[in-house]
Amino acid sequence: MSKYFSKEKLKYVFYTMSHPVDGYYWIRHIDKGSVPIAVILVMLFSFSFTLNRLKASFVVNELDPRTVDSLTELGGVLLLYILLCISNWSVTCLMQGEGRLKDIAIAIGYAMLPLIISFNLATLVSQFIADGEEAFYYLILGVGIAYGFIMMLIGIMQVHNYTLAKTLITLFLTLLAAFIIIFIGLLIVDLVTKVYNFFESLYIEIVFRM
Repeated sequence: MSKYFSKEKLKYVFYTMSHPVDGYYWIRHIDKGSVPIAVILVMLFSFSFTLNRLKASFVVNELDPRTVDSLTELGGVLLLYILLCISNWSVTCLMQGEGRLKDIAIAIGYAMLPLIISFNLATLVSQFIADGEEAFYYLILGVGIAYGFIMMLIGIMQVHNYTLAKTLITLFLTLLAAFIIIFIGLLIVDLVTKVYNFFESLYIEIVFRM
């Protein structure tokens, strides 16, 4: 476990946030990153997002807390994370990308740190703002989301050794691949459901005729 959660690797997460170009470069070339830490960061982002939806002040949040299911949102975030990793890996394999699947997982996972900080900070700040001061809340969220996207962009660019233009094209194709995977997945689920219903109906028919 110390291999994945050493003090050095934990400190390197914050180094990567403050020095994304160098941080992601060394993650790719000398394995300074950790996939388990990346997954934990994704989970922490999910919890921070849910906490924001539950605890943000009524000035900026009119959501009914009873409609929030933290486990469902955690599952959705993890599924989206896995989908993005696989989609980007499948696209970059065809575009001479140098990054491995683990490098992609780390690049996306580490980019969650600014979002974690901004969502929790925004939730805290929302408790002290009055009506008409929502701009401070949205500014914190906007900066965190923008920085997280920039980190993800730099991470993908560094692990695959791409130019900025090629990285942007790759991200577009990644989203396209994700939609294709979802579409194929839904088709498979629909097919399995129809086959199951057919055999269930057949079984019921046989039982009633015996």
